[in-house]
Amino acid sequence: MHDTPKKALVYCRVSTTKQVIEGGGLDSQELRCRQYAERNGYVVENVFPDDASGGGDYMNRPGMVSLLNYLDVNSKTNYVVIFDDLKRFARDTVFHWQLRSQLAQYGATVECLNFKFEDTPEGQFMETMMAANGQLERQQGRRQTKQKMKAQLEMGYWQFPVPKGYQFIGTKSDSGKILLKEPVASIVREALVGFSQGRFQTKAEVQRFLQECPEYPRGASGRVSAQTVHDMLTYVFYAGYLEYPAWGVSRRLAKHEALISFETYLKNQEILQGRAKAPKRADINADFLLRGFVDCRCSKPLTAYWAKGRNKRYPYYQCQNKQCEFFGKAIKRDVIETEFGEILKSMTPTTKVISIVERMFKSLWKHRSLQQGERVKTLQAQERKIDTEIARLLDRIVETTSDSVIKNYERKIEKLEDEKIVLQEKMAKTGSPLRGLSESYRTGLEFLENPYKIWVKGPLENQHAVLKMAFSDRLTYVPNDGYRTAKTTLPFKVLRGFSESINEMVGRDGFEPSTNWLKANCSTN
Repeated sequence: MHDTPKKALVYCRVSTTKQVIEGGGLDSQELRCRQYAERNGYVVENVFPDDASGGGDYMNRPGMVSLLNYLDVNSKTNYVVIFDDLKRFARDTVFHWQLRSQLAQYGATVECLNFKFEDTPEGQFMETMMAANGQLERQQGRRQTKQKMKAQLEMGYWQFPVPKGYQFIGTKSDSGKILLKEPVASIVREALVGFSQGRFQTKAEVQRFLQECPEYPRGASGRVSAQTVHDMLTYVFYAGYLEYPAWGVSRRLAKHEALISFETYLKNQEILQGRAKAPKRADINADFLLRGFVDCRCSKPLTAYWAKGRNKRYPYYQCQNKQCEFFGKAIKRDVIETEFGEILKSMTPTTKVISIVERMFKSLWKHRSLQQGERVKTLQAQERKIDTEIARLLDRIVETTSDSVIKNYERKIEKLEDEKIVLQEKMAKTGSPLRGLSESYRTGLEFLENPYKIWVKGPLENQHAVLKMAFSDRLTYVPNDGYRTAKTTLPFKVLRGFSESINEMVGRDGFEPSTNWLKANCSTN
């Protein structure tokens, strides 16, 4: 009778995804182990792969855990466990012998392609030395990797998975580039700025906003978690900075583009920590753009609601003042918002007037550019004052021996460093004003040329801005009669004055305002 071939189990492991794809990966290990089993007359019953190191602890490897469970279920069979290198077993001396003991309890023997196990004092000594050498190599590799990553962090290059809204493009020449990823980046910016400005009063409102954006990535559950929102609001990464206290890397300017200003980041931290309240939210949303901005004739604001019909819902505005003759009267949303659009259309000036305004803007910009230089000097003086205060606190830290006093000084220094960053941001925005001439005054002209176009195109923030920039007071709407005369802001009053006088006889000074008039009537702050 022939002996029954011994059954074998193959264990393969790589520590990185790169090894899975390139040579020396799981497939090549499995092939060598199968060839070894065939030469020794073993029948391979199953293969257990791993693509994670586990940090030396074999219980952190799914493949090894599955192998042990398999042995437990088939405890009556004495298997041979084959692997191609001792380093694949357990790169930790303690875990190596624990795993050897656990396999022996299941009646399994281990065989390695490049190491012969011997149950002798000398054999156990060599096995221990090999396991210790594997542990040394693992720890040295981890230390070397950490040192390289820390050095990159200190130079401003992020080394970990990037937050949502960014993507990492690795290159050898520049340590990898972190680029914005749209449309997620714009969604994240809207959430962060909205929280700082009071559009979103709580983290739950930010969570709902993200959940309603189909482009925003979700987790396995298909939901945006509360932890995701908290991390987003507290990441200094989004302000263009990085830090990693666990490795002693303090906050510093990063190489990637910022989504928000550092000042916005600080504002969000103050709100989260209860040191500041979120600004009062204007009652405006995408469903009812004019809610909170239009009054009834009784001077009470119109509210809005969705009325449920037989097959769908219908949007309405109404007055809820019981003393008003129009109390409870439903006004179709399309009617009141379409009439509002007509008001904006009527505010569009002629081409000739816009030409005059453009020359005004250029004159004003030249005047303002002179003031910017003084503004920069003031900010630089504030920065020097902060540097002096930081140096003074550092001297006190050296002189004191009290841990509590030292921590207090360190907190003050950290706060001063944050203030310094905000000043540097302001100086960057203030400096070289003429360089941004075209973009800055063109944005203002586009609004004055056609506020209706901006209102129609959106997004919500731009529509909200139209309400604040075009009208100096709330509008009044009377059912069946329409809007009362709107009170517009100074720019539109000036434009209307130009339009009314454009056909009149031009005086000696012409109809283009002088530079002195601009200085007196237009804010330069």
